[in-house]
Amino acid sequence: MTRGQVADWIAAYERAWRTPGTTALAGIFTGDAVYRQSPYTEPVTGLSAIGRMWEAERDGPAEVFRLAADIVAVDGEVAVVRAGVWYGDPVIQEYRDLWVARFAPDGRCAWFEEWPFWPGQPYSAAAAG
Repeated sequence: MTRGQVADWIAAYERAWRTPGTTALAGIFTGDAVYRQSPYTEPVTGLSAIGRMWEAERDGPAEVFRLAADIVAVDGEVAVVRAGVWYGDPVIQEYRDLWVARFAPDGRCAWFEEWPFWPGQPYSAAAAG
C-alpha cells in the first residue's frame, strides 16, 4: 500500500459510513475481514457481521459528523492512521482514534483495529479507579 492508496481507502470508508445500507462495505473490507472496535473487545469477523455492527453503531447515513485523518505510517500492507471524529452540530461527542489496518493485495482491508479515546476518558487503569 502507498499513502495515496490508504488515503483513498479512508475516503471510501467515510463514503460508506454516509451511504444507506451496508453494500458499500464490500468495496472496502474483504469478505472475511476482522474488525476490532477497540484492542480489548472481541473481533467482529466477516462482512455480514461487520455490516450488522456498522448499522448498530451509526445513527444512519445522514448522521452529522466530521472526520479528519492523518496517515501516521504505511509499511507494506499495514497502515496506522490518527483520526478525529466529531459528531453533531454542535458537537455532542468527539473521539481521537488510532486505526491499525492490514490490507489485502486488492486494497481492501482484511484486518482493522481501533484505539478510541474521548474527552474525560482516564489515561490509565489507576486513574479510572
